Amino acid sequence: MGRKRDILIAALILLMLWAASAVLLDSMALPRPWTVFSDLAVKLADGSLLDDLAVSAFRALAGIVLALAAAVPLGLVTGAEQHVHKRISPFIYLLYPVPHVVLLPLIIILFGIGNFSKIFLIALIVFFQILVTTRDGARNIHRNYFYSMKTLGATRWQIYRHVILPATLPKILTAMRISVGTAVAILFFVESFATTTGLGYIIMDSWGRADYVSLYTGISCMGMLGFLLYLVLDRIEHHVCRWVISD
Repeated sequence: MGRKRDILIAALILLMLWAASAVLLDSMALPRPWTVFSDLAVKLADGSLLDDLAVSAFRALAGIVLALAAAVPLGLVTGAEQHVHKRISPFIYLLYPVPHVVLLPLIIILFGIGNFSKIFLIALIVFFQILVTTRDGARNIHRNYFYSMKTLGATRWQIYRHVILPATLPKILTAMRISVGTAVAILFFVESFATTTGLGYIIMDSWGRADYVSLYTGISCMGMLGFLLYLVLDRIEHHVCRWVISD
């Protein structure tokens, strides 16, 4: 209850700051929060925003899941197996610092303007965040745990299942929580080009039409999408990593 109360208090403070800034500036570019939330409620009620919200949520979730499915196994093996680490880490070292967002035009040329190109770019960027964190988590496991399992006759698969994965899981979930913010940010970017659906498109279209209430409605909706994804991952971590004390 204390944590929920603190989050609620923080949200109220932010809303008060927003309202105070809107009143002091008295500008069309910064509408009052109650005006924005009223517009948001109306658009959610009549369904005009639900399709775009569903499309954006699908793109973000698909990108995160695709990245997770590829990054976790590779990260575990790279971190736990020295010979794999020697061969894979140089590629990670070279590719991770590259600003992958600049590849969007190339990805659109290769895969078209459909959902896959947008999901692929989100997955590509999130992939390296999860991969590096998973690899480092697996490498930091003390080798004595491996030796103990081997003396008990454990197979390599059993060591991965009972030692490497549980020890690395908190770091994987932390990386996923961080990746939510990245995924939503990239979601806005990919929905700003060559599409007519999604919250990013609504934001850019409203900006172009100087419809600032709709602009803030889209921004608020995208913020709530990111918050909900973060909250889901936080709940998952609470249930599968009960030994971890989270903030």
